[in-house]
Amino acid sequence: MTHQVPIDSIDRGIMRQLQVDGRTSYADLAAEVGLSAPAVRQRMQRLMDTGLLQVVAVTDPLKLGLPVMAMVGIEVDGDIRAVADAVGAIDEVIYVVLTSGSFDLFAEVVCADMDQLFGVVNDRLKQVEGVCGTESFVYFDIHTHRFNWGVPE
Repeated sequence: MTHQVPIDSIDRGIMRQLQVDGRTSYADLAAEVGLSAPAVRQRMQRLMDTGLLQVVAVTDPLKLGLPVMAMVGIEVDGDIRAVADAVGAIDEVIYVVLTSGSFDLFAEVVCADMDQLFGVVNDRLKQVEGVCGTESFVYFDIHTHRFNWGVPE
């Protein structure tokens, strides 16, 4: 189980600015939150060390030649976390969530073509021990994709 990481208004200001532009320099962040650049670097390092913050490059699968995307609902018989670990190890799976309802897991998959998607689902996902069913929801388009959903007070 994860625990909440304590943050203050300065941490929130740093995270908000990074959600707008992840390339913002320490100096610019410092001016924004009223600290020195080394102090901002130290705070960012703490936020990253706790796992609260990641600064990553977000890529567009379509522009990378991966136009086939799907959300795959997965029914599990057995240890859900072990199955999630195995599913998450598949290269084409970009994230896995544990859920409730008709499916135990959802996995987002990106592929170059429908043949590759079929192979991922049929030859790899369905072969994971504990997977007892899947249903694929192929995307037509990504309508909304945001990373600036906010930082709670």
